[in-house]
Amino acid sequence: MNLKSRFSGKKEGRFHFNDEGINKQLGTGIWNLLPEDVKEIVIVCVGTDRSTGDSLGPLTGTLLNEKNTKMISVYGTLEEPIHAVNLEEKMALIHQEHPEAFIIAIDACLGRVNSIGSIVLAPGPLKPGAALKKPLPDVGDIHLTGVVNVSGYMEFFVLQNTRLNTVMQMARKLSDVLYQLDKKLTQAKVYPLEAR
Repeated sequence: MNLKSRFSGKKEGRFHFNDEGINKQLGTGIWNLLPEDVKEIVIVCVGTDRSTGDSLGPLTGTLLNEKNTKMISVYGTLEEPIHAVNLEEKMALIHQEHPEAFIIAIDACLGRVNSIGSIVLAPGPLKPGAALKKPLPDVGDIHLTGVVNVSGYMEFFVLQNTRLNTVMQMARKLSDVLYQLDKKLTQAKVYPLEAR
């Protein structure tokens, strides 16, 4: 789980999961952050199914895996979550299996009350575990975080008492956007001159 206030000062995009046009806007935002010569994308979904608020990553990974992507590899699902205990080991495996991959990290975060339901797209790596003061390795070339609840006091308790409906809606939206990205990448491989 990532603490929203720990982002660097780099430009980020914010989209509420209920916003009309979020799929197109968020998809375009991700596409614009990809290198032109991207050969492989790995999605790393961080979180655990033992906490409602922190299940955004594994839920997204599970939903995306069910869509059978062609150009995107997914790590971090409800069945095999990536969390504080196994993050270093899993990232070592990912770097070994996909040495040239562009990595997109996904995690839940806490923020202001009026930001709940927002999906934040930002360049640079994710800083997982920041809210719980856990020193964990950075993850990804870019990252997506979903603001699932309010930060500021007793974060662990807040995560445990987050509405599953909010998390599920955000996970569905993220998996839909990433699946569309996979389709676009597949088309770009077949028709490279028309892609960009």
